[in-house]
Amino acid sequence: MSTSVIAIIRTATAHVRPAALPLLFAALLWASAAAGAVPIPGTPVPITLQTLVVMMAGLMLTPRQAAACIVLYLTAGAAGLPVFAGGMSTAALVSPTGGFLLGFLPGVVVTALLKGASQGRLVALRHFAACLIGCVVVVYAFGITMQSVLTGVPVAAIAIASTGFIIGDLIKAAVATLAVAGISRLR
Repeated sequence: MSTSVIAIIRTATAHVRPAALPLLFAALLWASAAAGAVPIPGTPVPITLQTLVVMMAGLMLTPRQAAACIVLYLTAGAAGLPVFAGGMSTAALVSPTGGFLLGFLPGVVVTALLKGASQGRLVALRHFAACLIGCVVVVYAFGITMQSVLTGVPVAAIAIASTGFIIGDLIKAAVATLAVAGISRLR
């Protein structure tokens, strides 16, 4: 290929890529929900890999792109596409799991804002902390609150039942941090 053709391709992909990333991550969210769900006794919310994808979106995308990814995903489900865990769609948004799904939006934005620059000595620690604050604390706050409102179960009881997710979310935050560090080295 001539250098002018390569230059044209690079220019075109530089403009397409930022717009395509939210679509890619929205598709990954669907795939992570479709991959399966592990039920946790005492809670209607299953374990999925969705939180891992949300964490990676927050670490790899700008806040605007990360928000667009979640909005696309939630809109697809609200429109009736079976993109949520268990092949659910619209009903999942107003079910006990709905708060966790809706919490993905502020959670991913907080993660993207807290990640900081991808340089420096403490980047991995900063990314791990961003995942925990945005995709665990924020998402749990929305999820637990909405589940309590919809079921009438006290917030404290739901919070205790949700502790079964914490170890998995710590592992997901570590995996997301390491994966993003590895991907950034390839660039």
